[in-house]
Amino acid sequence: MNPSPLFRQVLIHKAIGHPARLRILAMLRPAELCVCQIKAVLQLAASTVSAHLAEVKAAGLVEERKAGRWVHYRLSALGLLTLQGVWDAIAADPTVADDRRLLAALASIPVEAVCRPDFDLRRTVDSQECCR
Repeated sequence: MNPSPLFRQVLIHKAIGHPARLRILAMLRPAELCVCQIKAVLQLAASTVSAHLAEVKAAGLVEERKAGRWVHYRLSALGLLTLQGVWDAIAADPTVADDRRLLAALASIPVEAVCRPDFDLRRTVDSQECCR
């Protein structure tokens, strides 16, 4: 079933109407991420992250790709087009800036390590920063 233009806009605005979902979309802007990586930055339960991802996927803003045990998400063409004006509006937000800092640190950590149940990104980043 193809939703009407009105219903599509409702889905999109509902999807971007939650801070965690908007943060997820901002995190996906530069590159795709696996669910574990998103979970590590947001510090939310995997089930909560999955529910948020389902919402933005239902709105057509993201696409998923399965790679072995991991599911990777990226912005869809619709997501890139729809969110064009949002990036400048949230760029200076301290939470979004902190997310960017954590994502930069996350890039050097193997996905296998990030997906361990005991992985704590903030503890890992803080210990790396203290020892430089």
